Amino acid sequence: MKRIYDFGRRPARRNHTIADLQALKGSGRKMTMCTPADPTEIRACVEAGIDLLTVWSDRLDEAREVAPDHFMGIGSTWRQFGTADEVLAHAVDLMGRGGDMYYTLRSLDVVELLANEGIPVQSHIGLIPTFSHWAGGLRAFGRTADEALEVYRNLKRLESAGAVAVEVECIAEEVLEAVNERTSVVTISLGSGRAGDVIMSFVADVCGEASEEDTPPKHAHAFGDLARLHDQMYAERVAALKAFHDESTAGNFPYAANNVTMHAGEHEKLLDALDHEA
Repeated sequence: MKRIYDFGRRPARRNHTIADLQALKGSGRKMTMCTPADPTEIRACVEAGIDLLTVWSDRLDEAREVAPDHFMGIGSTWRQFGTADEVLAHAVDLMGRGGDMYYTLRSLDVVELLANEGIPVQSHIGLIPTFSHWAGGLRAFGRTADEALEVYRNLKRLESAGAVAVEVECIAEEVLEAVNERTSVVTISLGSGRAGDVIMSFVADVCGEASEEDTPPKHAHAFGDLARLHDQMYAERVAALKAFHDESTAGNFPYAANNVTMHAGEHEKLLDALDHEA
């Protein structure tokens, strides 16, 4: 654990700092990042040793209570704010409340604006689902040399604007391997192979929570089978509710063991008193 002051100028500790992430470049070491959605998932990530967490902004305070010392990325969606000043105000607020890195999909000017204020900025290259219209749909990137070169140029533009890290989603593995040595930006690989400085996956994908009707993306590998347990829990829930309904409508429930009874002799007194009520 490293002793720091957080961006709200409170004494704090962190398992990893921005400097630790930057030191990954060329070291051969990897870190992991996951996206827990609730306190149970946050605790599970911490207990499992996941290095870096990224949470929705409305979960930050709750996440900090559960994992006060863990590196935590936060941010905003592309449509959440209209102006650069609104994005900056949001970033300053969240960083002051315990965030460690701020994710944005907004322009290079916004990245530069945030970086100039000392905010560690994470952006995104490759497949960006929000911009999939421009790409002709959800698809992989960098399968041709020309497209791979454009991915690299986007990365260098973000580097020049001051980005600390980028999520690299669904680009060809060879591309990330080639460009990772040519940038100071920390690369967070999601479906882009092993060359990234950080390997990222979603908690639901790691834990195998996709149902049979879902079609997980190619990069989603299930290390568990929570879907089976969810299905089992659902079946148990339905069975229990049906038993409750059947027993109640048959006049069997509540059972004697679940009921409150009067003290000995008090029932008879009550009936006698009721008989004398006018």
